Amino acid sequence: QVQVVESGGGLVQVGGSLRLSCVASGSSFNTDRMAWYRQAPGKQRDLVASISSGGSTNYADSVKGRFTISRDGAKNTVYLQMNSLKPEDTAVYYCKADMVVLQTLYVYWGQGTQVTVSS
Repeated sequence: QVQVVESGGGLVQVGGSLRLSCVASGSSFNTDRMAWYRQAPGKQRDLVASISSGGSTNYADSVKGRFTISRDGAKNTVYLQMNSLKPEDTAVYYCKADMVVLQTLYVYWGQGTQVTVSS
């Protein structure tokens, strides 16, 4: 019954900005690490950014300095602020939520939101 839902995607011009949101719901347990991945047509799904329950972050080299991942106080929502967007950022962006329960890792994926950066 755990749901991970992304929102905020859309069409933006080169150099523009978008803010993606991801909400994980349906569980009484808090999420541990949450992350954003992206997948362009014909490409593998790659990690964009991740954030731990303690707030530590990790970014792909390609987005460092341009993207910022954050989470709210309830720690069930994660955001991806994307600035200075480039055409190569065009992809479906997926949210992933990790939960550790009784030393078992559970991974939940959203269905993705399309981000298109036009030149």
